[in-house]
Amino acid sequence: MKTIHIVKADGQEEPFDERKLDESLARAGASEEIRKKIITLTEREMHDGMTTFEIYRRAFELLKREERHPVAARYSIKKAVFDLGPSGFPFEQFVAQLLIQDGWRTHTGVALNGRCTSHEVDVLAERDGQKIGIEVKFHNAAGTKTDVKDALYVYARFEDLKASPKEDEKVTDGWLVTNTRFTRNAIRYGKCSGLTLIGWDYPRGRGILDMVERSGVHPLTCLTTLTDGEKRRFLDRNIVLCKDITQGTHLLEEFGVSSQKAKDVLEEAGQLCISRPRPKVDTP
Repeated sequence: MKTIHIVKADGQEEPFDERKLDESLARAGASEEIRKKIITLTEREMHDGMTTFEIYRRAFELLKREERHPVAARYSIKKAVFDLGPSGFPFEQFVAQLLIQDGWRTHTGVALNGRCTSHEVDVLAERDGQKIGIEVKFHNAAGTKTDVKDALYVYARFEDLKASPKEDEKVTDGWLVTNTRFTRNAIRYGKCSGLTLIGWDYPRGRGILDMVERSGVHPLTCLTTLTDGEKRRFLDRNIVLCKDITQGTHLLEEFGVSSQKAKDVLEEAGQLCISRPRPKVDTP
C-alpha cells in the first residue's frame, strides 16, 4: 500500500499512522467499534497533503453523531483550549485551575518586585514552601511553537525575582507554560538552565493534556451542547470551566440557554468533570 503523507499544524509532513489516530480516539473514550469505523473512513478518504485538522474534523463529527456526549468533547480538548483565545487571560485562569487540582494555591496577575525591576506574573503558585512564578504563553494557531527567545526572557525575569530584596516577593522557581509545543532549542535551553517548561504534551506524562485528563478540569469551550456564541458570552464574564456551570440550570438560563437545552449542557458538563486514568492503547 502506498504511503500517504499528511501535513501537521506546523506545516511539516509525516506519513499517516493509524495508530496515532486510534490512540487519540481511545484516549477520549471512543469504543473500539467507533474507532475502527473512523479509521476505515479516514483511510478511504486519505490523500497526500491531507491536514491533521481535516482528519480531526471528520473524526469529531462522527463522534458527535455516534458516541455519547463526553467522548466528542474530550476528543476536542486541544481545539477547545485554542478557543479560549484570542487573549491569553482565560488560558491563564485555566492553568491556575489545573494547578489547584494538583494541590497548589494560585493567584493570577500578581505584581512582584525583583532585584532590578518589577514584574507582572501571570500565575503565582504556592505549595509546601515552594513559590513558583509562571509565565503563560498562549498561541492562537496550532502550528506556532514557543521558542528559545521566550525561554531566555522568562529565565531572566524569574532570576531577578529570586533575588528580590523583599522576602515575601521572592520566588523559588520559574516556569514557562504554553498551549502548544516548544522548539528543540527551547527544550535544550530549559534542560540546561533548569527552567521548567510545560507544553501541550511536554514533558512526557506531565504536559497540559495529561493534567487535564488527571484532574477532570475541562474548559467549557469543549462542550458540544453550547454554541460558539454562548461559549463566548461565558468567557467574556470570566467563566472558563465546565465545572463552573454544573451547579444548576439558573446560570445557563441567565445567559440565554433554554431550560431544555440547559439539561443537556449540564449532563455533558457533569460527565466531563470527572478525572479518569489515561487509557492504555496496545500498539504493535
